[in-house]
Amino acid sequence: MASLTPTEFLNVVNQTLEYNYSGVDIVGEVASFKVNQGKWVFFDLKDEKSSMGCFMPVWDLHVPLEDGMKVMVQGTAKVTVWGKFSFTVKKVAPVGEGSLKKAYEKLKKKLAGEGLFDEAKKRPIPKGLAKIGVISSTQAAGYADFVKILNARWGGMKVLTAHTQVQGLDAPEQIIRALNYFNERGEVEAIAILRGGGSADDLACFNDEALVRAVAASRIPVICGIGHEVDESLCDLACDVRASTPSNAAEMLTWDKAAVRQEVRRTVRKLGRDLLEKISSLHKDKIRQCLQKIQTACEQCERMVWEKKRLLEALNPEKVLARGYAIITGKMSPGNVVKITTFDAEVDAEVKKVKERKK
Repeated sequence: MASLTPTEFLNVVNQTLEYNYSGVDIVGEVASFKVNQGKWVFFDLKDEKSSMGCFMPVWDLHVPLEDGMKVMVQGTAKVTVWGKFSFTVKKVAPVGEGSLKKAYEKLKKKLAGEGLFDEAKKRPIPKGLAKIGVISSTQAAGYADFVKILNARWGGMKVLTAHTQVQGLDAPEQIIRALNYFNERGEVEAIAILRGGGSADDLACFNDEALVRAVAASRIPVICGIGHEVDESLCDLACDVRASTPSNAAEMLTWDKAAVRQEVRRTVRKLGRDLLEKISSLHKDKIRQCLQKIQTACEQCERMVWEKKRLLEALNPEKVLARGYAIITGKMSPGNVVKITTFDAEVDAEVKKVKERKK
């Protein structure tokens, strides 16, 4: 085997480390934490038997750290030109109830002192919006509950969804990108950040400093429906409107169709009574007939709307595909390629033979 210089050997070692341990997550206790020149963060990550030196730029540190806190770090390992092992941290988050609470309280105090949670800065989000942006995991039960209640209560609202992780070290960065996307496009009237229930570790990403600041800085009003009613994140405090759950967020953004219909009917009846009281008894019968016609016409319109809705649902191509049918698009002649769309797949197929179908 050929001999290597120290530089060549360290390059080989670092290539091996980068290839095998890129983006590794490590959990340990913080020790010897310090910040040099306001730019560089240094600390040791240790367990009962071992300790490793960690380094990161201060702008990548989005949670307050101190000695004794248990954290998860993500980064890359290398051996420096001086032959010392170093772990460059890209992301860090506290884990465990004690460390999470300590980091939460320190960051909450800091941001509250800056006025980030001031009630005077919060904007109301009216009901009956035409278009909203949603940031959530589309695979989560909380998102499904939100959409279901949104449609059941009123319907007709256009929802643009940005699929992101909603827990873990990568979640804050993804949610921030989604917030920036909606703000840059300016298409939606409100942004909903959603996440169902979970443990304190699961919800910890919503206490990330960069994410909390992004929520507070959004030009578009933000509603947060994170966790259960008892859960409180810093994003909840920074947003314009806080909902107790994703389902509650859907309720706060929409009117209740049944309640509105009942209120309209109650108002119509009251107006009718008031009108009858103000005119002479000679015209009461005619007025009653007019009100009856108005009420009948309203009921007919309502039935017509529901009938058209059921017709549209029956003609929905997705329901036809779900029953096992397929849609073929393209020119049906030998040699041409057509697209076959089923409920869960799209297939490109070449036409071999075409003959007239006997009916």
